[in-house]
Amino acid sequence: MRALCYHGKKDVRVDSVPDPEIVNPRDAVIEVTSTAICGSDLHLYDGVIPAVLPGDILGHEFMGRVVETGPKSPLRKGQRVVVPFTISCGSCYFCERQQFSTCDNSNPVEKQEMSETLYGTPMGGLFGYSHLTGGYPGGQAQYVRVPFSDVGPIVIEDDALDDDRVLFLSDILPTGWMAAENAEISGGDTVAVWGAGPVGLFAAQSALIMGAARVIVIDHYPHRLELAKGLGADVINFHETDVREALMAMSGGVGPDAVIDAVGMEAHGFAVDNMLDIAKQRVGVGADRASALKQAILSVRKAGRLSIPGVYGGMTDKFPLGALMEKGLTVRTGQTHVQKYGQKLLDMISAGKIDTTFLISHHLPLESAASGYANFKNHQDEYTKVVLRPGMEN
Repeated sequence: MRALCYHGKKDVRVDSVPDPEIVNPRDAVIEVTSTAICGSDLHLYDGVIPAVLPGDILGHEFMGRVVETGPKSPLRKGQRVVVPFTISCGSCYFCERQQFSTCDNSNPVEKQEMSETLYGTPMGGLFGYSHLTGGYPGGQAQYVRVPFSDVGPIVIEDDALDDDRVLFLSDILPTGWMAAENAEISGGDTVAVWGAGPVGLFAAQSALIMGAARVIVIDHYPHRLELAKGLGADVINFHETDVREALMAMSGGVGPDAVIDAVGMEAHGFAVDNMLDIAKQRVGVGADRASALKQAILSVRKAGRLSIPGVYGGMTDKFPLGALMEKGLTVRTGQTHVQKYGQKLLDMISAGKIDTTFLISHHLPLESAASGYANFKNHQDEYTKVVLRPGMEN
C-alpha cells in the first residue's frame, strides 16, 4: 500500500509499505477514504516531538470502510467508520472512568519506558504519533489496522453525512469540545481562545454553543480571524494590538472568566523568552515555546479557569508559576477522551447544530501529502485544513 512516512525534520514522503494485517482478535482493518493533516502533525514535521523514527507512518485523523475484522470485532465489512486518534482498551482503570486517552493497556509494554521516564507514567496509545505513544502506524495511508475496534470507531450509518462532515470526529472537533468543557463555561462568561487554527476555531464554536456570552479569539492570520468572526467570535490580531490590554478592556477591567490555549508548543511571538525558546528548539534543546500559555495565565481573571488543549511535549522556561498560584487558577488539560464525545457530537452534526466543513480549504490526493504538509506549515492563512484522499487522482 501507499503511506506517508517520516524521513526526518521537514522530510515526509509517500512510500510503498506492507499492508496491515489482523494481529489481535479485537482488530479491524479499514480502507481509508479521508484523512487530514492536523496542526499537531506539524510538531512531528518540525522535529520537536521525540521518538519519531524514519519510516514511521504519520496521521491520526482518518476514516474509511471496514475491509477485514478479527473474530472479536463488532464491526462488519463495508461499514463506514471514523476512528478516534486515541487508542483505548475500554476496560482499564482509566477507560472505565471515560478517561480514554490515558488508557493503561494501549501502549505496548516494551514502549512504555520512554514516556514513563519523561512524564512519570506511561502515555496511552495514539495513531501515528511517535514511539512515546506506542509507535502505531498512522492513518495517512491507504489502509490502517485499528486495535480495540470494539471501543473506538464511530459507525456512520447515514450516507447523507459525507466524509467532510464527520471526519473531524476523529480528533479536532472533540478536542475543541473538551477544551471548552474543561474551561467550565457557563452562561454570561467571557472566554478568550489563543489560536485560530482548527482546534481553536472548534473550541470557540463549542464555547458559544455552551452558552458563553462572549468569545474572543487571538491570532495573527487575517483569514483565520475572519473564520472566527463567522462563528460569532470577536477577534484580536496580536501583531496589531496589545493582547492583555485589549482583553482587560473587553472584560470590564476584570479579565476573561476562562482562557483556552489552543496553540501549544510552537507559539509565535517576539517576547524575549519566546525567541530564546525558538533558538533552543532549532538546536535540539527541546524547550517548548509556551508564550501563548504564559500570556493566557497573565490575562485570565483571578480565580479563573485555564484549559490547555494545545500539545506540549517537554519543558518550558520562565513559566509564570507564581501567577498561576497567586491568582488561584483552575487548570485542566490532556489529550482528548475522544470516545467519550463521539456519539454526542455526531448527533449534533446530524441535527445541524455543528458545522465542520467551513474549516476545509484543500482536498488533495494522498500522493500530494508532502506538499500538503509544506503548505499547511508555511501558508497557514490559506491552508486552514487539508484533507487527503487516498483514492483521489493527482
